[in-house]
Parts: sequence; C-alpha cells; structure tokens
Amino acid sequence: MKLRGRILWLTDDPELLRAQLAGKDLEIPASAAPPLNFAVNTDGMISGAACTLGYTGNILGPYFLENFKEVIAKDSVKNGGFQVVVGGDAYGSGSSREVAVVAHQGAGIELVVARSFQRIFQENMVYSGLPFTTDLSVVDRLRGGEDLDLAGLAGELPEFFRAVVANGGLLRYGTRLLAGELHPTYRTDAPARPLNCTEKIVAARTWTGFGKPFGVAAVAPGDQVLCEVGFRGFHEYTGGMVMALYEQEWGNTPVKNPDLAAAFEDHFVLIDQPTVPLRVKSQRLSSARQLRDEMIVACEKNGIRVHGPGQKYQAGVCHRIVVEEYALPGTIIVLTDSHTPTAGVLNAFAFGVGSTAMSFALRTGLIPVTVPKTVRILVRGDARGIVTPKDLILHLIGDPYFREEHWRESPTDTCVIQIGGPGLDQWNVDELSVLTNMTVEGGLMTGIVEPCQPLRDFLQQKRGLEPAAIERMMIWPDADASYVRTIEVDLAEVPLTVATPGDSRNRQPLADAVGTPIHNVVIASCTGGSLADLRAAADVLRGRTVATGVRVTVTPSSAEVSADAEREGLLALFRELGCVVTAPGCGSCIGNGPGIPLDGETTASTTNRNFDRRMGAPGPVYLVSPAVAAASAVTGKLTDPRSLTAAARL
Repeated sequence: MKLRGRILWLTDDPELLRAQLAGKDLEIPASAAPPLNFAVNTDGMISGAACTLGYTGNILGPYFLENFKEVIAKDSVKNGGFQVVVGGDAYGSGSSREVAVVAHQGAGIELVVARSFQRIFQENMVYSGLPFTTDLSVVDRLRGGEDLDLAGLAGELPEFFRAVVANGGLLRYGTRLLAGELHPTYRTDAPARPLNCTEKIVAARTWTGFGKPFGVAAVAPGDQVLCEVGFRGFHEYTGGMVMALYEQEWGNTPVKNPDLAAAFEDHFVLIDQPTVPLRVKSQRLSSARQLRDEMIVACEKNGIRVHGPGQKYQAGVCHRIVVEEYALPGTIIVLTDSHTPTAGVLNAFAFGVGSTAMSFALRTGLIPVTVPKTVRILVRGDARGIVTPKDLILHLIGDPYFREEHWRESPTDTCVIQIGGPGLDQWNVDELSVLTNMTVEGGLMTGIVEPCQPLRDFLQQKRGLEPAAIERMMIWPDADASYVRTIEVDLAEVPLTVATPGDSRNRQPLADAVGTPIHNVVIASCTGGSLADLRAAADVLRGRTVATGVRVTVTPSSAEVSADAEREGLLALFRELGCVVTAPGCGSCIGNGPGIPLDGETTASTTNRNFDRRMGAPGPVYLVSPAVAAASAVTGKLTDPRSLTAAARL
C-alpha cells in the first residue's frame, strides 16, 4: 500500500481535529505525535443510530466518526480523502459491532494504526480484512514513499490469524475447514499442566480434527485454538448481517445445532414508547424495524428460535435471558454483543464476538479462541449491605492495572478475571452478574466466577438442577494454576464508586462526586435491571418522593424479572412515584428507549457504558449502583443512600 490519501490523527485536541478536517495535514513524525484519544470506542466510530440503517460500507461510510469529540460531521472523513487513521490506546473499546470495521472501510480507510487494540475489534479487523498495526513508525514510512507490505503486517500476527488472512477471511477458512482441507494450526498433544478455570474449559472444548474427540491436556495464554461452542446468540442490530454473511458463503446449508442458538428482539423494542424523543423515533424506528424483520425472517428460514414481544419465547435483554435459561457451568457461550460476559457468572466461559465469527460458529459449531491471560480476584470482607458489585467492578476496572492494561505484553494478548473468595457468598447471581458483565468495560475479554454457594442456589432453584449434577458441571481451578496476578480485595476498603462521564474506567469515589446535579435517572439494562437491582432501588425510594424536575425511568431486564417485580409490588411503587416503567428491553442504554437524556440534563444510570452520546444524546452520564441512582432521584443530586437514612433520624 502506498500513501495516496491523507492520515487522520484522532487527537485529544478538538482544534487539531478541525484543522485536519479543514484540509491541513499534521506534518509530524510518529515520535512527536500529539496526545491521541484514549479508547476510541465503537459507539464513536459508528453510532447506534447509524447502525439501524444497515450494515454495508456504502451505507455506513458517511457516518464514520460522526460527532467524535463533537467535531466530526457526517461525510467529513469519507470526503476528506483519508486513507489511514491513527488512534491511541484501547482503540475499538466497547460494543462488538462489526459494523464499526465496515464503517472504516466504507469511509475509505485502508489501514488502522493505534497504540493498542481491544480484543473484539481486533478480531473483527482480522476476520473482515482490514489491515492494522500497533507500530506507529509505519506512518513515517508511508510518508517517506514506502510501498507498505500489508501481507507483512499480517505475517506478524499469531498463526491462526495468519491462516485466516491467507485463506481470504474467516468464512472462506471455514469452508475449507469443513471440506477437510485444513487442520488444527496448534498443538493437540501439549503436556498436561495445572490449569485455571478458563484454561480448563478451553482445553476440554478444543477441536482436534474432524472425527476426533474434543479436548487436549492443556492450553496456555496466547495459544489460538478452535473450540466447540455451546450456546450462540444474536440480536436485531447484528442478526441481519450475521445471516447475510452466512448465506453469501454457505447459501441454504442448514445451521449446525440450531437448538443451541437463539435470536433476541431486545435492542429496538422500546423506541416507540411515548417518552422517547420524536427525533429519535423519526431517525431510528423505521429502519430498526426493517432490521428486526430481516432477522426474524432469517431465523424462521433457519430454524432458530426468537425471543421477543409476541414471540414464542420470553422477551427481555439477551444477556439476562441467557443467564435465566441457557448458560451452564463449563460451557462456552458467544453472542454478537460485548456484554456476553454476563453469563460468566455461572462459571461459564462467555464472550462477545462479531458478525463474521458468529456466522462461522453457526455453520461449524466452532469458535476461535485466543487463550487469555488470567488475573485472579479474591474477594473477602463484609459488604455491610452497602458496597455492591457495581461499586466493586467500577473500583477494579478503574485501577491503573486494568485501565492501562499492565497485563498486556503483545498486541494480541487477551485477559480475563477469575473471581472467587468468601466475599461472594453475600450476594446472589443477579448481583454477581454485574461483575462479569462489566469486565469488557475494563478492556478484558470476560470474567468467570469460581464455584460458590450463590451459583449452586441459582442453578438448583431457578434452573431445576440437582445438587449432584451441579457439582459435576462446576469448573474449579487447579490449586497450583498460574495467574499473571492475584489481587485480594477487602470489601471494607472498597468505597461507593461512580464512573464519571466518558468511560466506565473513569472511577471516582462517590464521596468526591456527591452534590453533582442530576436531572435524569435510569434504572435499567443487562447490568442494572435485574430483580435484585429493582429491589435495591425500591428499598431506597420507599416512603420518599422523587425530587421535582427529576425524570426516572425503570426498565426490567426480562419478562420474568418484570413479572416477579410486579408480584412484589416494586413496579407499582415506581409508578406511584411518577417513574416511567417500561416493558423489558435494552432501551436508553443504547439510545433506543425511555430515559434518553434531554438537552441540558445530567444522567445517573445503572447501565454499564457512558461513552459520549452512547445514550442517544449529548450530556454527561454517571454510572452508579441502583441504590445510588434511587437516592439521587430523591435529592436531585448524586447522593450516598446512607445520608438519607441519617437525615431521617435527625
């Protein structure tokens, strides 16, 4: 590749961005690069609104980076003649949406250069054929007139990624694999060694060749293997693209094990609600319904069950339903959504993938896995009914060790956290799932919870499993398994914590943020709409009133949660206080439902992600626990719930 076009530096300085868009090139060596934006996220690359329009480059290219830093307009990058984009660390944070890669390509970007990449986005680039590198010096070489060898960049990747590129992409690789032309690119005879939870699951599920049993004695961090996948799922944002890719490569060939797959109508179901701004409805509703219909038709054709309003299977957020109905210890679970790690709460290996990887999994029953490094988190101490898993995970991912990815040694490294310790027993599965759900917000592949009593109780009471069967499923780490780091957390030392606007890793003790005016409160999503979350919010609100001028939206995360909350009188309490209570769905978390910020509003939300404009509008968003959200609704400012109790005693 020779440099025919321009280089777009995604700097922290909006004025430098404006200058580039106006036609001024930054004539600087890579060594003198200005501060580059940390964690350029997929919501910033292609907005949730644009995602409803379709999934091809010609549709999405004009919207690439629209509203980034409140500077870039529609068509600015595409019409600016940019060929290369340069970003900072954690490029590609956030959603698993492969359309973020497609938007790059549609805008004319032929090479992505960044200091580091997030796992899902990097995989999507490999599988979709977008060249990338973490070597910023290639910018100088291109400027010097070098004809850059893109195949050489691919040659620096691990062996499986190289094989995918050499075979023309993951789907073509899958076709040759099914034809018996390809074999494992990795050792299947590695000697046994002590394994942690994730390594045990991956080793047990590793493909060793057609006609041979699954499983190897051991895997190690950095290995790239193909694994037998258990449950697979997708939703309206991604389903059309998944099945279109599938049909392009394999036509009408039946999906493998359709009984182990499901589609979810959850992301668009609340757009038409009365309190959703008209601009959002006019911008998203019609095209969103087209994507929904496309997914449902494809699922009917391929025998894949559909969850959603009016469907045979219950409605709700896919991640909550997977925990309620599908996830089991020791299995591998993938969905085309970055918050798939929610299911890791059940001692499973669960992670998000892009549309191409899902198509591959639907046809082959396999999923590529780069074996992650593992950080073990041991939780002890008494939460005292005050510290919640939301506080704990915000505290952890905001730590420099995770925020700055100190675990990383190479560009393709991945990492998970394995969470155990006696401190977990004071929470239930609803609460613990927040820990695994938000691992991706810390740049991690996923999280997995070690066997503990709450898991046993849930699997027995909610899933109807016998104790002996549960114990057989549970995956324990070997006593002498290896970890890149072991972190012991005393809950007495964890403060009530918030994430300040812009990124979930922007941790701040609540005590330092108390008093921040709040106008909009959202209690919702796969992270904050469980029955335990609704109970926690109701406990604070009971006997109190919502402050004048504060809007509160409550969205249960599944039909089961909604029914349970109705029976307990929780939803009636919220309604009596003037809250907007909706049907189950994703809603305002992604700007598709009640609770979208209005002009001038600051939001306190129990959701998991607070990127700029993520919730469908500009305006600062603080991530908080359900109790803090409810207390803030009472006072109209960020509030420690304990202060309400103390004030009542006076």
